[in-house]
Amino acid sequence: MKNFAIVILILSFSASAARAQGEGGRFIVVSYNVENLFDTADAKLFDDDAFTPNGAMEWTHDRYEKKLTDLVRVILSIPEKELPAIIGLTEVENKQVLEDMIQSRGLRRADYRIVHEEGDDPRGIECALLYRPDLFRYISHEIIPIQDPVEPDYRYRGILHIHGNAPDGSSLHLFINHWKSRSEGVGETERKRMFSAITLRRSLDMLLSRESGYKVIIMGDFNDEPTNRSIASGIAASNKRRNIYLGDHYNLFYDLHNIQGKGSYNYRGDWNMLDQIIVSYNLLEQDHGLSTGYESGKILNEAWMMTTDEKNGISLPAATYRGKKYMGGPSDHLPLYVVFTW
Repeated sequence: MKNFAIVILILSFSASAARAQGEGGRFIVVSYNVENLFDTADAKLFDDDAFTPNGAMEWTHDRYEKKLTDLVRVILSIPEKELPAIIGLTEVENKQVLEDMIQSRGLRRADYRIVHEEGDDPRGIECALLYRPDLFRYISHEIIPIQDPVEPDYRYRGILHIHGNAPDGSSLHLFINHWKSRSEGVGETERKRMFSAITLRRSLDMLLSRESGYKVIIMGDFNDEPTNRSIASGIAASNKRRNIYLGDHYNLFYDLHNIQGKGSYNYRGDWNMLDQIIVSYNLLEQDHGLSTGYESGKILNEAWMMTTDEKNGISLPAATYRGKKYMGGPSDHLPLYVVFTW
C-alpha cells in the first residue's frame, strides 16, 4: 500500500509538471457581450450619465453588484472543468469593472490578468481581454483605429489586438471586435461595419507579410451575420472545410446559424449570430500544437440565463435592461465558447 501511494504521488507530480511545461491540456476561449458593464460613477470624458444612480437607468450599486455576480456565474456555468484561458469581452466601461469581476470568489483562483484601453467610443464602452497567465503569455497589445475616409471624424470603437504565446509556444494573435450596431438600420450602417472589416483585414495582411506560422483568433460582437459582406468578404471568413487561399479564415459559428438556426442575440423573435469566433486554418484539426475541431463552436444558454418573451412566448437572453426598464438579467447576448487542446 505504501509503494502504491508513492507511485500515485509520482504520477500526480509528473502530470502537474507536464501541464506546467505546456505539454498538453485544454485552452478554453470565450467571447461575450456583457451589455453595458458600467460602474456607477460619472466619467467626465464620456457620456455615461444614464448609468449613474440619478441617471435615466437608475444604475445603483446594488444593481451593479448583481450584474457582476450574474456575469461571473455565467462564466462559471460553462460546462468544462477548467476556467477559460481567454475571455474576450465587449461593452466594458473601464478597467475597474474588470478588476471587480476577476476579484470575485469564483474567478479569483485563476489569477486573471486584464488588457484594456480607453478608446474613442462616446459612451466609453470598449473591448477588453481577461487571460490566465499560466496558459497565455502576454507580449503586447494595441488598439487598432478604424479608418473611415468618408467620415474621418466618426468615433469608432477600435479593435483590440493582443499578441502572445499559446501554451504550445506558438505565436497567437487575438482580435476583439465590437463593430457599429444596426440601431439606425442594417443598410444605413453597413458601410461602417465594412470599414471595420477592411481595417481588420489590413492588419491580418500585415501579419501575413511579416510573420510565419502565427495563429489567429478573431472574436467579438460584429453586428453582422456570418454571411454578410463584412464577414464573408471583408475578412474572408467562411465555413469551407479547407483553406483554399492563404489568409482565409474559418468561422466556427457559420453553420450553427445558417444550418441549425441558432444565434447569440434575439431581435423581435429572430435569432441573430452577431457574436462569432473565427480562427486561422492552422488551428483546425492539427495533429500537434493548439487545435480545435470544425464543429467546436458552442453557445451557452443555461435556463437561468434566459427569460420568456410574453409577446410571442419564445425564450430570450435575460437582459439587464429592455429599453430603460430594468430587467435584472446578466446580458441581452449569449456567450460563445470554443475548447482548444494542445
